[in-house]
Amino acid sequence: MHKVLYPGTFDPITFGHLNIIEKASKLYDEVIVGVASYTGKQSLFNLEERHSLCEISCAHLPNVRVESFEGLVVEFAKRVGAPAMLRGMRAVSDFEYELSLALTNKKLCPEIETVFLVPSLKYMYLSSSMVRQIADLGGDLKDFVPACVIEALKSKGAS
Repeated sequence: MHKVLYPGTFDPITFGHLNIIEKASKLYDEVIVGVASYTGKQSLFNLEERHSLCEISCAHLPNVRVESFEGLVVEFAKRVGAPAMLRGMRAVSDFEYELSLALTNKKLCPEIETVFLVPSLKYMYLSSSMVRQIADLGGDLKDFVPACVIEALKSKGAS
């Protein structure tokens, strides 16, 4: 079975993330969406909320499962038996960060590969940070995130 891990903070999950997950679900037998407990920044949603939103958003994909993890992503990839990690690359601006991340992970765990996928053109600009900002400013989010995320943002006082 060919398996891939798509790790991230998903704070919140967007249609851009889902586009990458849907593409991966056609390329791999199993896609594991790994929701990281450590975000390195102030998160809007806690780990349980981010995990739940990812599960709801991916429910239509039978070969996708969502798992939360703590610690190094390469260690999690080994635990779930994923020989590769998937990363989305939106633009040239992502390249330097994603390359340094991939090389660091390769140094930490040489047997885990990093695979890059590019989202569809309509999602190239989309980020969770942008979604949070639009929500804070009361903008319409229907073209950016699933309905469950819109509801969760409303419950947090955003949007």
